[in-house]
Amino acid sequence: MNAGVGIHIESLSKRYGEGAAAVDALKDVNMSVAPGEVVGLIGPSGSGKTTLLKCLGAVIEPTRGRMMLGGEVIYDNAWKISDLRELRRDRIGFIFQAPYLIPFLDVTDNVALLPMLAGRPNGEARSRAVELLQALDVAHRAKAQPSELSGGEQQRVSIARALANKPPVILADEPTAPLDSERALAVMRILNLMASQYQTAIIVVTHDEKIIPTFKRIYHIRDGRTVEEAGEGREVGP
Repeated sequence: MNAGVGIHIESLSKRYGEGAAAVDALKDVNMSVAPGEVVGLIGPSGSGKTTLLKCLGAVIEPTRGRMMLGGEVIYDNAWKISDLRELRRDRIGFIFQAPYLIPFLDVTDNVALLPMLAGRPNGEARSRAVELLQALDVAHRAKAQPSELSGGEQQRVSIARALANKPPVILADEPTAPLDSERALAVMRILNLMASQYQTAIIVVTHDEKIIPTFKRIYHIRDGRTVEEAGEGREVGP
């Protein structure tokens, strides 16, 4: 394994359908995200963002190409991992526009659930949850129900959950869309801090113009192809 690789994609393509009805959603996409790096992925609706995220998340199978996550080849013109569900659970963190917290579990149990499902002892899973809740400044809400949290607090808990199994990769799909400017920038501060602290490679799919200046690197995707450019890398405050 190459521990210096977070996400690496070579010539990744995805075709839906056959013959005259075929649609190329991705066309020879190349992308790299280092451990500890937060990269933006932007593009218009229908450009291929969702398809790319689903391929990276092992939700759908590409047509061809190569993908590495956390230094291991997971796809090379075919899946190289036998248990994709285990891959998604243990080695890829997901953050969505809505937090999708389990309403009948308290905050600690929402974060500890994934490590428990992965076979970690309850005490170890809860200890990890507490560590993350402290890092994200929501430890004081550890026993609260999701319905008792503000929108910003819910998103922090969802970030903690994504980090719970120490994944090398986090895929964030419009994580700031429902938030105002202050809370959106707070989420970006957190993602950058967590990426650095845990050496996680993070891709953020976004249309949110408030946060685009915070990225040091951006991939634009249009008609299934990506183009990399330097971002502003603007500091988002303490």
